Amino acid sequence: MSAKPFTFICGEDDYLVSEKGKTWFSEQTQDLSDDLSKEVVDGRASNVSEVEAALNRFTSAVQTLSLFGERKVVWLKDVNFLADSPTGRAQGTLDLLENLKEVLEWLDPTTVGVLITAQPVDKRRSFFKWCQKKSDFTAITGGKNAAQTCAALISEECEKAGVTISRGAIDLLVGKVNGNTRLIVAETRKLLTFVGSESEPISERLVTDLVPNFGDADFFEAADAFYSLKLSWTLEALRRHFFTVSESRPLLGSLQSRNRLLIQLRVLLDAGAIRLGARGISKHDLEAAASTYGEHFGATEEKSNLNVFSQNPWYLGRLAETASKVPLKKLIDFQIAFTEAFEAIIERPNEQEEVCRELAVRCLS
Repeated sequence: MSAKPFTFICGEDDYLVSEKGKTWFSEQTQDLSDDLSKEVVDGRASNVSEVEAALNRFTSAVQTLSLFGERKVVWLKDVNFLADSPTGRAQGTLDLLENLKEVLEWLDPTTVGVLITAQPVDKRRSFFKWCQKKSDFTAITGGKNAAQTCAALISEECEKAGVTISRGAIDLLVGKVNGNTRLIVAETRKLLTFVGSESEPISERLVTDLVPNFGDADFFEAADAFYSLKLSWTLEALRRHFFTVSESRPLLGSLQSRNRLLIQLRVLLDAGAIRLGARGISKHDLEAAASTYGEHFGATEEKSNLNVFSQNPWYLGRLAETASKVPLKKLIDFQIAFTEAFEAIIERPNEQEEVCRELAVRCLS
């Protein structure tokens, strides 16, 4: 048991924070027989009066003894008023947080266990800095490791179910749900339910068939099929795409975006600046190449298909498998063909599927 008076968990991802909190709460309450000794207080608030109401419920919960005299556990869950928001910046909220410090500071963890989970948080606020010092503090970060975090969640769910999943299927699933951890888990469980406990490994094709694209995800089945270099699959995928979607521009944009990265990867592979190993491209190789050639790609801190060094090494490893199979000249031919296809759909707006089928045959036959 921690010597600190309370536990504070925060982070950038609400699902990861909530799951970490759920694990803590389960561990702390497993030996409690009385349900009244376990309290969860909703910390979501959209204005100062709701902040006050939530903190009043929380204060009452931690100051009320258990009916049978056993230890009590209270979770102030999903706190959102520590963010850089109008409610979080309001003087009324700041005053209430100052009062909360007094309540938290004098808690006896042997009598009452307290957890606060918050997302998002403004790290500049005095209350946040105070929690760092006074609590059993955990900050869950995503950032550059977001893809690895999502992959770990997928692998964990599959391991629990006794089902294997291919590396390519993991990469594709992460891309399709746009890195959303909550959706990652939900879609993985859907796939596991579909395949059952005794089956072949979950494949890229199964992910393509069962998982839709969410948000701004740049993963179209037809684009994946095209870069598998298999004409028959590409034509099938185009038929399915145009069965539900009449517009080809997003698909062509996706093809062109990936191709820009493939051209850059192929140049770096041919120059020996990076190597494609069993686990894709190493972060060390990518950083070394960026140090040597980065000035020629332009400086950017945001992801851009114009700059290969702005991409996640894991995603680049997936693309590099294709880049290693296609000569640079052919990739440039692809890029020209995509441009011509854009021009063709302007001239033939009612024949977009036919234009895309002609593109596939021209590039892959």
